Amino acid sequence: MTDPRIAELLAARLCHELVGPIGAIGNGVELLTEDGADFAADAVALIGDSSRQAASRLQFYRFAYGFDRAHGAAGPVPYELAAAFFQGTRVACNYHDGVRALPLDQQKLACNMLLCAAEALPRGGKLLVAASAAGPQIEAGGDGAALSPETRAGLALATPFGELSSRTVQAYFTGLLAQAIGRRIAVEAQTGCLRLTLSP
Repeated sequence: MTDPRIAELLAARLCHELVGPIGAIGNGVELLTEDGADFAADAVALIGDSSRQAASRLQFYRFAYGFDRAHGAAGPVPYELAAAFFQGTRVACNYHDGVRALPLDQQKLACNMLLCAAEALPRGGKLLVAASAAGPQIEAGGDGAALSPETRAGLALATPFGELSSRTVQAYFTGLLAQAIGRRIAVEAQTGCLRLTLSP
């Protein structure tokens, strides 16, 4: 799980996630330099929204990718990070109280499972994070909800290591996190909805 290739691909994915909001901040600054004052309010709003989005993404990914239970006693609040991450998107996230009581390493797994499940909602939808005896589970529902074969293979750790890319590393990393606590991720899919669960 500590192979440098995994870290490189996760870093590339993180950078991709930040390009949009940071680019929008730059656009807002450019608007402020224009002569017409009419753009000022719009520019300030754009900068504010984009900076909040960038900060929310950074904080979420810092926990999802970087949390170490040996140094996380003061810990982040995962459900707050998830709520901020999905705020303003087409995906609604409901993080049940039962999950909030799970150990933080399992909530780290839950946040990574959320990222995979969100990829299955190209037109938006709802994510539900619940707790089971085996750990966290995710339900995703929405029009066209489906996981790609590549994501399924990554979650199952069936992707050949040399074929990993910044698009598939999220699922693979999530599978590794499950493996680290003695679990594997199973996918149950129906029309318009799917579930990610953990099993021994």
